[in-house]
Amino acid sequence: MKDIKISAQLFTLRNYTKTLGEFKDTLYKVKKLGYKSFQHSGAGPMDPGDIKNCLDETGMIMSATHTSALRLKNDIKGVIKEHHLWNCEFVGIGMMPEEYQNNYDGIVRFAHEYNEIGRILKKEGLRLIYHNHNFEFQKYNDKLIMDILMEETDPNSFEFEIDTYWVQAGGGDPVDWIYKLDGRMGYIHFKDMAMSGRDQIFAPVGEGNLNWEKIITACEETAVEWCAVEQDVCEISEFDCLGQSYDNLTIHYGMKD
Repeated sequence: MKDIKISAQLFTLRNYTKTLGEFKDTLYKVKKLGYKSFQHSGAGPMDPGDIKNCLDETGMIMSATHTSALRLKNDIKGVIKEHHLWNCEFVGIGMMPEEYQNNYDGIVRFAHEYNEIGRILKKEGLRLIYHNHNFEFQKYNDKLIMDILMEETDPNSFEFEIDTYWVQAGGGDPVDWIYKLDGRMGYIHFKDMAMSGRDQIFAPVGEGNLNWEKIITACEETAVEWCAVEQDVCEISEFDCLGQSYDNLTIHYGMKD
């Protein structure tokens, strides 16, 4: 087993990263919460060199990105150059583009096209990771989309970045899926689910109903390297939610960042 590094998914703070100044201030605030790293996602347009300067100034590590799937097809050289500049190994696809989603052939086409992109990234020392939502738990030809993606891609080129909330929302078991993806997942999203009346809502990690002891154990036993804390919608301050998640993981669940 190994320690899992804790990162802040900046999509949680997307309203505070629209400009370079906001981005830098947000990195300092995230660092003050205890985080040493972050996933770059949801920020406004910024020069890659300016982002690198923010990393150097704040001392924060960029653990992963969510990168436009279209850009991965049209500007793979630029994506590679940026990730090398940022010393960022994981290149994430935040969602399957809608054009592929609604039929079996489209899903297979997505898998094949982005498997090839993953091969290109792999040759450059980078790792392609795919982030699920709940729609990947519907079936085509009696197979879950997640299973189709696994079957139609090469484990050496196409990895996964499951989101614990969205697995649960899709009717899956996050713990089962962590074990199922053993060897194909170095990066995971930690996101909790609570209930408000009859509605599922996002919650700070440890404040909802997911079984974090089993989730963390499964991550340790499958050598997951990074967990990124995320909350799509917050009932209180987004910074407070990230701070509460970090404290729960490190204090209550004994994780060492």
